[in-house]
Amino acid sequence: MRFQRFLFVLLFSVFCLIPVAQAAPEEPLQVGDQGDEVLALQEKLSQMGYVVGSMDGVYGEVTAEAVRTMQKEKNLSVDGKVSPELFRTLIGRDLPISRGASTATVRRLISSSFQYVGVPYWFGGTTPRGFDCSGFTRYVFSQVGINLPRMADGQFAVGKPVATERLRPGDLVFFETYEPGPSHVGIYIGNSQFISATSSRGVVVADLFGYYWGERYIGARRVM
Repeated sequence: MRFQRFLFVLLFSVFCLIPVAQAAPEEPLQVGDQGDEVLALQEKLSQMGYVVGSMDGVYGEVTAEAVRTMQKEKNLSVDGKVSPELFRTLIGRDLPISRGASTATVRRLISSSFQYVGVPYWFGGTTPRGFDCSGFTRYVFSQVGINLPRMADGQFAVGKPVATERLRPGDLVFFETYEPGPSHVGIYIGNSQFISATSSRGVVVADLFGYYWGERYIGARRVM
Protein backbone atom coordinates (compact mmCIF):
# COMPACT_ATOMS: atom_id res chain seq x y z
CA MET A 1 0.00 0.00 0.00
CA ARG A 2 2.80 2.38 0.92
CA PHE A 3 4.60 1.53 -2.30
CA GLN A 4 1.48 2.28 -4.35
CA ARG A 5 1.07 5.63 -2.58
CA PHE A 6 4.75 6.43 -3.17
CA LEU A 7 4.42 5.52 -6.86
CA PHE A 8 1.34 7.72 -7.25
CA VAL A 9 3.08 10.70 -5.64
CA LEU A 10 6.15 10.16 -7.81
CA LEU A 11 4.14 10.00 -11.05
CA PHE A 12 2.05 13.00 -10.04
CA SER A 13 5.19 15.02 -9.34
CA VAL A 14 6.73 14.10 -12.69
CA PHE A 15 3.50 14.98 -14.49
CA CYS A 16 3.42 18.39 -12.84
CA LEU A 17 6.93 19.10 -14.09
CA ILE A 18 5.96 18.48 -17.73
CA PRO A 19 5.28 21.86 -19.37
CA VAL A 20 1.78 22.25 -20.76
CA ALA A 21 1.87 22.64 -24.54
CA GLN A 22 0.82 26.09 -25.60
CA ALA A 23 -1.73 26.57 -28.35
CA ALA A 24 -0.28 27.60 -31.68
CA PRO A 25 -0.59 31.35 -32.16
CA GLU A 26 -3.36 32.47 -34.48
CA GLU A 27 -2.08 33.90 -37.73
CA PRO A 28 -3.70 36.75 -39.69
CA LEU A 29 -5.19 36.43 -43.15
CA GLN A 30 -2.77 37.95 -45.66
CA VAL A 31 -1.60 37.92 -49.26
CA GLY A 32 -1.14 34.34 -50.44
CA ASP A 33 -4.02 32.91 -48.39
CA GLN A 34 -7.02 31.35 -50.07
CA GLY A 35 -10.22 29.56 -49.16
CA ASP A 36 -13.61 30.10 -47.55
CA GLU A 37 -12.32 32.55 -44.95
CA VAL A 38 -10.86 34.81 -47.65
CA LEU A 39 -14.09 34.62 -49.65
CA ALA A 40 -16.12 35.57 -46.57
CA LEU A 41 -13.77 38.52 -46.02
CA GLN A 42 -14.09 39.63 -49.65
CA GLU A 43 -17.89 39.47 -49.48
CA LYS A 44 -17.97 41.49 -46.25
CA LEU A 45 -15.57 44.15 -47.57
CA SER A 46 -17.62 44.43 -50.76
CA GLN A 47 -20.79 44.91 -48.70
CA MET A 48 -18.99 47.69 -46.85
CA GLY A 49 -18.24 49.41 -50.15
CA TYR A 50 -14.60 48.46 -50.66
CA VAL A 51 -13.21 47.21 -53.97
CA VAL A 52 -11.80 43.69 -53.57
CA GLY A 53 -11.49 42.57 -57.20
CA SER A 54 -12.70 39.08 -58.03
CA MET A 55 -14.79 37.21 -55.47
CA ASP A 56 -12.53 34.21 -55.80
CA GLY A 57 -11.42 33.39 -52.27
CA VAL A 58 -7.86 34.43 -53.13
CA TYR A 59 -6.12 37.04 -50.95
CA GLY A 60 -4.30 39.02 -53.60
CA GLU A 61 -2.96 42.55 -53.67
CA VAL A 62 -6.35 44.11 -54.54
CA THR A 63 -7.94 42.52 -51.48
CA ALA A 64 -4.96 43.64 -49.38
CA GLU A 65 -5.41 47.21 -50.63
CA ALA A 66 -9.10 47.09 -49.68
CA VAL A 67 -8.08 45.94 -46.20
CA ARG A 68 -5.52 48.77 -45.92
CA THR A 69 -8.17 51.32 -46.94
CA MET A 70 -10.61 49.96 -44.37
CA GLN A 71 -7.94 49.92 -41.66
CA LYS A 72 -7.02 53.53 -42.40
CA GLU A 73 -10.63 54.72 -42.35
CA LYS A 74 -11.27 52.96 -39.03
CA ASN A 75 -8.03 54.22 -37.44
CA LEU A 76 -6.53 50.75 -37.18
CA SER A 77 -2.92 49.71 -37.71
CA VAL A 78 -2.48 49.68 -41.50
CA ASP A 79 -0.69 46.55 -42.70
CA GLY A 80 -3.09 44.94 -45.21
CA LYS A 81 -3.54 41.90 -42.97
CA VAL A 82 -6.66 40.74 -41.13
CA SER A 83 -5.90 39.70 -37.57
CA PRO A 84 -8.00 36.99 -35.90
CA GLU A 85 -9.62 39.72 -33.78
CA LEU A 86 -10.50 41.85 -36.82
CA PHE A 87 -11.80 38.79 -38.68
CA ARG A 88 -14.00 37.93 -35.68
CA THR A 89 -15.36 41.48 -35.61
CA LEU A 90 -16.08 41.56 -39.34
CA ILE A 91 -17.31 38.03 -39.93
CA GLY A 92 -18.56 36.94 -36.52
CA ARG A 93 -16.55 33.72 -36.26
CA ASP A 94 -13.01 32.62 -35.49
CA LEU A 95 -10.24 31.97 -37.97
CA PRO A 96 -8.87 28.40 -38.10
CA ILE A 97 -5.68 28.29 -36.01
CA SER A 98 -3.70 26.63 -38.80
CA ARG A 99 -4.29 26.83 -42.53
CA GLY A 100 -1.70 24.29 -43.65
CA ALA A 101 1.91 24.09 -44.71
CA SER A 102 1.10 24.75 -48.37
CA THR A 103 -0.46 28.10 -47.46
CA ALA A 104 2.64 29.05 -45.48
CA THR A 105 4.82 28.16 -48.47
CA VAL A 106 2.71 30.29 -50.82
CA ARG A 107 2.94 33.18 -48.37
CA ARG A 108 6.73 32.94 -48.30
CA LEU A 109 6.86 32.68 -52.08
CA ILE A 110 4.70 35.77 -52.65
CA SER A 111 6.48 37.72 -49.94
CA SER A 112 9.84 36.83 -51.46
CA SER A 113 8.73 37.84 -54.95
CA PHE A 114 7.66 41.31 -53.77
CA GLN A 115 11.12 41.95 -52.32
CA TYR A 116 12.47 42.26 -55.85
CA VAL A 117 9.97 44.71 -57.34
CA GLY A 118 12.06 47.29 -59.17
CA VAL A 119 15.08 45.03 -59.75
CA PRO A 120 16.24 45.75 -63.32
CA TYR A 121 15.92 43.37 -66.22
CA TRP A 122 19.10 41.63 -67.28
CA PHE A 123 19.10 39.14 -70.12
CA GLY A 124 20.39 35.89 -68.65
CA GLY A 125 20.14 37.33 -65.12
CA THR A 126 19.44 34.93 -62.28
CA THR A 127 20.22 37.00 -59.16
CA PRO A 128 18.85 40.14 -57.44
CA ARG A 129 21.46 42.16 -59.35
CA GLY A 130 19.24 41.63 -62.39
CA PHE A 131 16.72 39.06 -63.63
CA ASP A 132 15.28 37.83 -66.86
CA CYS A 133 11.79 36.35 -66.58
CA SER A 134 12.66 32.70 -65.98
CA GLY A 135 15.69 33.63 -63.90
CA PHE A 136 13.33 35.53 -61.60
CA THR A 137 10.81 32.72 -61.18
CA ARG A 138 13.56 30.14 -60.72
CA TYR A 139 15.26 32.27 -58.05
CA VAL A 140 12.07 33.02 -56.11
CA PHE A 141 10.91 29.40 -56.13
CA SER A 142 14.33 28.30 -54.94
CA GLN A 143 13.77 30.41 -51.82
CA VAL A 144 11.00 28.01 -50.79
CA GLY A 145 12.92 24.87 -51.75
CA ILE A 146 11.49 24.29 -55.24
CA ASN A 147 13.92 23.85 -58.13
CA LEU A 148 12.65 24.91 -61.56
CA PRO A 149 14.26 24.48 -65.00
CA ARG A 150 16.25 27.50 -66.14
CA MET A 151 14.20 28.53 -69.21
CA ALA A 152 10.53 29.49 -69.57
CA ASP A 153 9.73 26.65 -71.96
CA GLY A 154 11.30 24.18 -69.53
CA GLN A 155 9.21 25.58 -66.67
CA PHE A 156 6.11 25.24 -68.86
CA ALA A 157 6.78 21.49 -69.01
CA VAL A 158 6.71 20.89 -65.23
CA GLY A 159 3.85 20.72 -62.76
CA LYS A 160 0.18 20.38 -63.62
CA PRO A 161 -1.80 22.49 -66.11
CA VAL A 162 -4.21 24.92 -64.43
CA ALA A 163 -7.42 26.25 -65.97
CA THR A 164 -7.73 30.04 -65.92
CA GLU A 165 -10.72 30.00 -63.58
CA ARG A 166 -8.77 27.86 -61.09
CA LEU A 167 -5.63 29.99 -60.83
CA ARG A 168 -4.18 30.32 -57.32
CA PRO A 169 -1.37 32.47 -55.92
CA GLY A 170 1.94 30.75 -56.59
CA ASP A 171 0.95 29.32 -59.98
CA LEU A 172 3.33 29.96 -62.87
CA VAL A 173 1.70 31.88 -65.73
CA PHE A 174 3.07 31.81 -69.26
CA PHE A 175 2.96 34.04 -72.32
CA GLU A 176 3.95 33.91 -75.96
CA THR A 177 5.92 37.08 -76.66
CA TYR A 178 8.99 37.36 -78.89
CA GLU A 179 8.88 33.79 -80.23
CA PRO A 180 6.31 30.99 -80.63
CA GLY A 181 5.58 29.02 -77.47
CA PRO A 182 6.17 30.02 -73.84
CA SER A 183 8.75 32.80 -73.91
CA HIS A 184 7.73 34.76 -70.81
CA VAL A 185 6.81 33.50 -67.33
CA GLY A 186 5.60 35.09 -64.13
CA ILE A 187 4.03 34.22 -60.77
CA TYR A 188 0.30 34.61 -60.21
CA ILE A 189 -0.43 36.58 -57.02
CA GLY A 190 -4.24 36.67 -57.05
CA ASN A 191 -6.93 39.11 -58.20
CA SER A 192 -5.94 38.63 -61.86
CA GLN A 193 -2.45 39.98 -61.22
CA PHE A 194 1.01 38.48 -61.61
CA ILE A 195 4.59 39.49 -60.94
CA SER A 196 7.43 39.01 -63.41
CA ALA A 197 10.71 40.40 -64.68
CA THR A 198 9.95 42.42 -67.83
CA SER A 199 12.44 43.72 -70.35
CA SER A 200 10.92 47.22 -70.23
CA ARG A 201 10.44 47.85 -66.49
CA GLY A 202 12.24 45.12 -64.60
CA VAL A 203 10.32 43.25 -61.90
CA VAL A 204 6.76 44.59 -61.78
CA VAL A 205 3.18 43.59 -60.98
CA ALA A 206 0.84 43.55 -63.96
CA ASP A 207 -2.73 42.68 -64.95
CA LEU A 208 -2.84 39.13 -66.30
CA PHE A 209 -5.73 39.98 -68.60
CA GLY A 210 -4.71 43.51 -69.53
CA TYR A 211 -4.27 44.74 -73.08
CA TYR A 212 -0.73 43.47 -73.62
CA TRP A 213 -0.53 40.35 -71.47
CA GLY A 214 -4.09 39.17 -71.99
CA GLU A 215 -3.51 38.74 -75.70
CA ARG A 216 -0.36 36.72 -75.12
CA TYR A 217 -1.40 34.49 -72.20
CA ILE A 218 -1.12 30.79 -73.09
CA GLY A 219 -1.59 28.92 -69.82
CA ALA A 220 -0.43 28.15 -66.28
CA ARG A 221 1.29 25.41 -64.31
CA ARG A 222 1.05 24.48 -60.62
CA VAL A 223 4.28 23.19 -59.14
CA MET A 224 3.38 23.14 -55.43
